[in-house]
Amino acid sequence: MARKDLFVGRGKKMGGTFTAAPALALVLLVALSVAATANVGESCSTAADCGGGQWCFDCQPEFAGSSCVRSAATNPFQLTNNSLPFNKYAYLTTHNSFAIVGEPSHTGVPRITFDNQEDTVTDQLNNGVRALMLDTYDFKGDVWLCHSNGGKCNDFTAFEPALDTFKEIEAFLGANPSEIVTLILEDYVHAPNGLTNVFKASGLMKYWFPVSKMPQKGKDWPLVSDMVASNQRLLVFTSIRSKQATEGIAYQWNYMVENNCKCSNRAESAPLNDKTKSLVLVNYFPSVPVKVTACLQHSKSLTDMVNTCYGAAGNRWANFLAVDYYKRSDGGGAFQATDLLNGRLLCGCQDVKACSRFSLKTTL
Repeated sequence: MARKDLFVGRGKKMGGTFTAAPALALVLLVALSVAATANVGESCSTAADCGGGQWCFDCQPEFAGSSCVRSAATNPFQLTNNSLPFNKYAYLTTHNSFAIVGEPSHTGVPRITFDNQEDTVTDQLNNGVRALMLDTYDFKGDVWLCHSNGGKCNDFTAFEPALDTFKEIEAFLGANPSEIVTLILEDYVHAPNGLTNVFKASGLMKYWFPVSKMPQKGKDWPLVSDMVASNQRLLVFTSIRSKQATEGIAYQWNYMVENNCKCSNRAESAPLNDKTKSLVLVNYFPSVPVKVTACLQHSKSLTDMVNTCYGAAGNRWANFLAVDYYKRSDGGGAFQATDLLNGRLLCGCQDVKACSRFSLKTTL
């Protein structure tokens, strides 16, 4: 930039000296403010010190002091395009998305169970999470989200009625007409049409992606752009096989493989390298969620896991990457790992941000 471009107007001579136009002071102030913004990994005192899509966080005990870490995902649809099949993208996924720190009791009984996330489902979606893992139960004559054992919800393990969370998802889809959300249900609802009734009451049925359009034998999914155009932007999977026939809710393991410990498949899933299932879900969280260790797990070891499971899945990159406390890391964390996955899926690069440059070069 030429020096003269920094000046909006000529200086005015006063008392033998020149003073810049008032606009110059504003320009310099803005420039200084931008220059002072810390990058990911740099020290900070508050979130105001960090750039967009970041927050100020202290990843103790391994790291000393607070630093700027990522708090929002890169949207591959906006960065590149949405013209590829749904299974050609990766989606950040939160495990037990509903089990939120500080969520007040809705039963009047103090809750005695684990939490897995730190902000609301609405905030998770706004920060770029695109798949939610929810545990659904029969409880109090309704469907609730609970963190229980043995398939039974209790007053002290219940978080909230599923309808409340479903309404948050409906509001997000209504406000973001180009986005797709996936629900992966660990399902303990046995009341006839119990889930269907809640989906209807929440207004989510108008976004429903039907089982009839889901691919068989490992074929590609419909194009994201077509899913958006038809407004079929909610994918729902259940762990109960019979509901695919009775309620039209897809049986999860007809369509995806899922790991359990490291890169081995969980009991209900086909082996990770079974290519008759075109979606790959990689879980990376311990049996007992711990905030401090989550921060460390979301550092280099998460990327290592993603790369290892690529080979175990028959040289396929994960479509869903599920974590606890998704914003905790020492830098890029789960967001950067998802960028890696999308980079690999979309253009064979280490970071999805490189795909926009690649696409630009190929179209020139």
